[in-house]
Amino acid sequence: MSAPPPIPTVDLRTPAGEVRMPLLGLGTWQSEGDDAARAVRHALEVGYRHVDTATGYGNEDQVGRGLTESGVPRDQVFLTTKLPPDAAGRERETLEESLRLLGTDHVDLWLVHWPPNGEATPRTWQAFRELRDEGLARAIGVSNYSVAQIDELVEATGEAPAVNQIPWSPADYDLETVTAHAQRGVVIEGYSPFKRTDLDAPVLRELADAKGVTVEQVVLAWHLRHRVVVIPKSVTPERIERNLDVLDVHLSDEDVAQIDALGSPA
Repeated sequence: MSAPPPIPTVDLRTPAGEVRMPLLGLGTWQSEGDDAARAVRHALEVGYRHVDTATGYGNEDQVGRGLTESGVPRDQVFLTTKLPPDAAGRERETLEESLRLLGTDHVDLWLVHWPPNGEATPRTWQAFRELRDEGLARAIGVSNYSVAQIDELVEATGEAPAVNQIPWSPADYDLETVTAHAQRGVVIEGYSPFKRTDLDAPVLRELADAKGVTVEQVVLAWHLRHRVVVIPKSVTPERIERNLDVLDVHLSDEDVAQIDALGSPA
């Protein structure tokens, strides 16, 4: 089997310089036990270099095991975990425990998983900045935050999150959301790309048939064309490999515009 093409990356802005984040990664939500470890190991063995987990997933130890068993050097893997909202105020203890379970001395990206108590919580964001500056995380961000909540963090600390991980799919596409994040230097990372997509949408099926690929691969290729990070989850080796094969799927500007039209009007 020939080596897959290199996974494209996006630069995250941090005070210490740019951090390169692969646009395609392996999600591990609902991956448990040996299945999680095997999925991570297999993904890394076939060419993935980005793995996403969270304290709330309860599988950080298995993700760490898969990383170790893969034999891929730690510095070649972009590793993300997240702080549960109810751990606000215990940021250091939570991150140190995550690092212990993952078997590493740092993560590449640490996210506030949800706004604590539904609020932006600048105090937690300041703790993130301090722990990042100590070297426990290379970059920091948020998940499930609104643009207004991001602005609140910026107003309080002078620093925007490097990433906002949000639900994203063709049905969620909204030019205003894309533009607002870009203006603030925040990279969009999408989750649930398939769950939130009507996989029977005629435009997606027609594009998939014309290109000889699956509808899911068209959806992933659309994310990559928009330079939106995407983390499809699977513990099935064939699906993990098929998701990586998206690197060979090419969408034209016209193709992308047709898919965009499935979302909200600009």
